[in-house]
Amino acid sequence: MPADTLLAPLAGLFVSAFTSATLLPGTSEGVLAGLLGLQLVPVALAVGVATAGNTLGSLVNWAIGRFLDRYRNHPRFPVSETAMAQAQRWYDRFGLWSLLASWVPVIGDPLTVVAGMMRVPFLPFLVIVAFAKCLRYAAIAASALAIL
Repeated sequence: MPADTLLAPLAGLFVSAFTSATLLPGTSEGVLAGLLGLQLVPVALAVGVATAGNTLGSLVNWAIGRFLDRYRNHPRFPVSETAMAQAQRWYDRFGLWSLLASWVPVIGDPLTVVAGMMRVPFLPFLVIVAFAKCLRYAAIAASALAIL
């Protein structure tokens, strides 16, 4: 498939995956499954792009936690106190390895914010979160291909 025909679907997947990892709405699972079902992009490339977008979104959350912690009590802080408390409990219980749950809906996004607030170093954060996100998208791709 020519590169120019891949650009639009992959860009859409990247944006959807990015927003899905932040507190903005995103439906990356559906976009990934749809692209694979329509056979618009190669599977490995789609999983890689979704992983990259979602990981980058999590890095934004980490930066929010790391650099904007002083605004934690501001009414527009992007994570609710309830979600923060739940993520903090996960982090306190499992430490750095709690980031393996960064793909989990509802708790994953606040967990990456808490990691920033807890000053988790960039490289371990990146490796663990990217690994977890890649496994998630590989499982979604495998499921979508099995159903389709």
